[in-house]
Amino acid sequence: MVGGRVAALDVLRGVAILGTLGTNIWIFTTPGGAAGFLSGGGSGFAETFLRFLSNGKFLALLSIMFGIGLAMQHASAVRRGERWPGWYLWRSALLLLEGLIHYVLIFEFDVLMFYALVSVLVAYLVGRGDKVIRGWMIGQAVLLVSIIGLLTWALLASKAGGPSGGLPADTSSWFAQVQARLDYAGVYRVEAIFAIPLSTVLFLAGARLLRAGALEDSDRGKRIQRGLTVWGLGLGVPLNAVTSFAGTEWFLVDRYLCAPVVAFGLLGLITMVVNRMRAEAGVVRRGLTSVGRAALTCYVGQNVIASILCYDWGFGLNGHGPAVSAALWLVISVLLMAGAAWWLRRHERGPVEALWQWAYRAPQPRPALR
Repeated sequence: MVGGRVAALDVLRGVAILGTLGTNIWIFTTPGGAAGFLSGGGSGFAETFLRFLSNGKFLALLSIMFGIGLAMQHASAVRRGERWPGWYLWRSALLLLEGLIHYVLIFEFDVLMFYALVSVLVAYLVGRGDKVIRGWMIGQAVLLVSIIGLLTWALLASKAGGPSGGLPADTSSWFAQVQARLDYAGVYRVEAIFAIPLSTVLFLAGARLLRAGALEDSDRGKRIQRGLTVWGLGLGVPLNAVTSFAGTEWFLVDRYLCAPVVAFGLLGLITMVVNRMRAEAGVVRRGLTSVGRAALTCYVGQNVIASILCYDWGFGLNGHGPAVSAALWLVISVLLMAGAAWWLRRHERGPVEALWQWAYRAPQPRPALR
């Protein structure tokens, strides 16, 4: 524990946020942005390898962390004797609104809207017994595997290799991008059929791991962390490598089935490493912790910065190959770590978190003065 917080919690969130940028940077640096990315096209070995390092893993880790956070809020409400889910549903509504704004104005593949919807379901499940939670996890996992299995079979049978063209791939105007997100919302939001069942499984898994002590610096915590690391990385990384290089027909299996296995391994490894570190954090750990504490600000901020740097209405740094994409990820990551650390030395919360907290508290009745 550091200052009343679980030491690894913010580091894990920080890694997850910057890791999602590692996935999304390929969208920003593809000519035509999201539409160009969905049109497919071959990738060389270097780009495929770099995408393999991040694709799906850190988004899955972020989902697990969201489930852990939800479980912590539930436990806190129970300790205080408050009704649950109660005002938590207002949090979900605000997250849905934030995600909608983020989708329309900034990024086609926003995940906050999906998280908001799933959080409502999980809020009603998190306090139930293990049998109920396990049943929901199995049911959603079966649904996810069935959908992905059918679609992968169809892709292999047709040799389609993934989505084709048809979307306006023009990033020369921000207004045109906004209009395209509205006009083609059905295409850009179709990921819900994968994201919602997967997020449900990962949210509930995060809640169960928290209860089991997976983040603790204790004997039981260390056993869980070792198990997650060995199985998650030992099984997940080889499978993920195979599906990453097997061709675009295996993209869904790669991103939504294999990558989440690796995410559990990352959770165990990062927690184990952080718990063994000295109490005083170094520069990198402080930066990651700051990003984790200001996760919403950094999630939105990294997409704003990447849009400005990469799209043609900004600096137009797209289409220059994997080395430039990797360099942009590194530059933006350093900016976020430095900026978040600077801000949190002066403020309690990140700017988006502060606005969000105000909106959350605004409609709630104030305690009576005595």
